[in-house]
Amino acid sequence: MHFVEIYDTTLRDGAQAEDVSFSVEDKLRIAEKLDSLGLHYIEGGWPGSNPKDIQFFKKVRQLPLKNAKIVAFGATRKANNPVGRDANIQALLESGTDLITLFGKSWDLHVTDALGISLKKNLELIADSIQYLRAKRKKVYYDAEHFFDGYKANPDYALKTLREAVQAGADCIVLCDTNGGTMPWEVRDIFSAVMQEVRIPLGIHAHNDSEMAVANSMIAVELGAVQVQGTINGFGERCGNANLCSILPNLKLKMKVDCISDEQLGHLKDVSRFVTEIANLSPDKHQPYVGDSAFAHKGGVHVHAVQKNPLTYEHIRPEFVGNRQRVLISDYAGRSVLQSKASEFRIRLKKHSPKLMHLLETLKELESQGFQFEGAEGSFELLMRKAEGTHQRFFDLIGFRVIVEKRQEREDPISEATILVKVGDHIEHTAAVGNGPVNALDHALRKALEKFYPQLKEMKLLDYKVRVLAANKGTAARVRVLIESGDRTRKWGTVGVSENIIEASWQALVDSIEYKLLQDRRKKR
Repeated sequence: MHFVEIYDTTLRDGAQAEDVSFSVEDKLRIAEKLDSLGLHYIEGGWPGSNPKDIQFFKKVRQLPLKNAKIVAFGATRKANNPVGRDANIQALLESGTDLITLFGKSWDLHVTDALGISLKKNLELIADSIQYLRAKRKKVYYDAEHFFDGYKANPDYALKTLREAVQAGADCIVLCDTNGGTMPWEVRDIFSAVMQEVRIPLGIHAHNDSEMAVANSMIAVELGAVQVQGTINGFGERCGNANLCSILPNLKLKMKVDCISDEQLGHLKDVSRFVTEIANLSPDKHQPYVGDSAFAHKGGVHVHAVQKNPLTYEHIRPEFVGNRQRVLISDYAGRSVLQSKASEFRIRLKKHSPKLMHLLETLKELESQGFQFEGAEGSFELLMRKAEGTHQRFFDLIGFRVIVEKRQEREDPISEATILVKVGDHIEHTAAVGNGPVNALDHALRKALEKFYPQLKEMKLLDYKVRVLAANKGTAARVRVLIESGDRTRKWGTVGVSENIIEASWQALVDSIEYKLLQDRRKKR
């Protein structure tokens, strides 16, 4: 198989996704991460469109990138501007990049309806713009926007736009499925036809509006594309772009294509999670290859088989992409699942031991009540240690009271929690206020315990979720509270269930603190 260049457009196309907004500093940090992944090109943005991208291109020159080249992106000149005085073209030159990606219209509908010019005039814009940039000694990639739709509507004209770009000196032609509606068999036919007409390197830029972006990219590579464009996690406008987190392992592991090194591929999940965090989004746990659930096994039969041979239910080794195998706990679990999970926490429970059977029955009973341990491994480890008989309580609750008071209609309610706990022989009585009853209870519990366990000061509550389990019971419904907590080195989840949301929250809070103290005690050993 031929070598394939990976062209990342997370900083430009990815930033057009709903709920995504990168600062200049964000873009610089992501660029360094993409470079460490071994990507060949990083499209930094459109310098003619906004001041933020202009700033990025100035600052990115200072980054000591080892693998990637920074690319500026922009449009062909406007119809009423001579190319030498076109503001967009000049901004591309001022970006200082050696390589420029220029897009132009390939669909006659866009030429006549969007640009409002003649088909002949559009060909002039393509030729003038590429020739001008090449004369300035810039390498030019030409993005044929809406090419597949354009070819289906008017193949002769769509191919004319490509010939114009080739004759003007483009170094690579990238066929774009801009609306994301092209099917894989259409990509195969159209890409094959283009290869008969165009003798310079071809690339693919696919959008995901019909869930075909990755498949279409793979077919293009199979047919001879030497460049694949996409974004980390598939971020992009509307339904997103081709997802490089799927494309990279597909190329390396499925198609045996040379693109990045095995070592670099092993950092894929880390890069995926980094970009998600910078975008301030929640990771998609079901994302192929890099999602937390990509190699997670829940059913007892699956777990039993995968323990004997991972190939039974895993299409690749998770560590190839920086991921790991996970065994989930649920009421589908059998003894094999629980034994595997126990060994993960260094807890010894023999397969036929009464303790393991008691744990299995306890688990099924708790889940019938609404407990869920798939996102609450902190609570589950505590449950296992209780079954093993090694659980040690760090404190005992004597009682608590939570008051919510709204003094005036226009004022926010005031929440205050009072708590009485026992640590050893000492009884601690404290009170605290918070933004709500759960926050007040959390503050009061920490305040009571921090003099005994000062390491709790570094612990934070990161996320709090409430799920109503039986909505038909209205306000009397049982609720499940999931809490994610963390400290400087790790994160963990805990769970509580009750008809009373404060009680459910208390259960999850207590488990969270006990888990933190348990882990710290183990580290000291």
